Amino acid sequence: MEARGKVHRYGDNVDTDVIIPARYLNTTDHKELAAHCMEDIDINFVKNVKQGDIMVAGSNFGCGSSREHAPIVIKESGISCVIAKSFARIFYRNAINIGLPILECEAAGEKIAAGDDVEVNFDTGVIKDITKSETFQAVAFPDFIKKIISSGGLLNSIKAGTDK
Repeated sequence: MEARGKVHRYGDNVDTDVIIPARYLNTTDHKELAAHCMEDIDINFVKNVKQGDIMVAGSNFGCGSSREHAPIVIKESGISCVIAKSFARIFYRNAINIGLPILECEAAGEKIAAGDDVEVNFDTGVIKDITKSETFQAVAFPDFIKKIISSGGLLNSIKAGTDK
């Protein structure tokens, strides 16, 4: 499993209210929600994001409320992977549960810049900043997380396991 795309860069302590402001949570339509992803800190995000792009952030990404909408709108916006120095634990679990690949890597979270072209290999945990010719090592996903992500989320993974 791999991802490659242009980087959208954010700092430390990006909370779930910034990822998807609560004022939009009156709908369950994921596409409609994704139209407001990151707008309070990056009004042009939804205009600039392309399918397969990668989000990179500092420490404690996804802090705040436990709303599962945050990783959903990131994935729905087209982001293929989020790399950060660290994630809020509940955001991390919510992301895996909906099939959004996320990797913790302090060096990558520190050095990768907005606009860089980045490639990620989920099997090895290798993150390549193609723009800067730098390589970073994150922990590779264990097999059970690879299965969840490749299935499109935990519920799909469970369903696939019971259909054997």
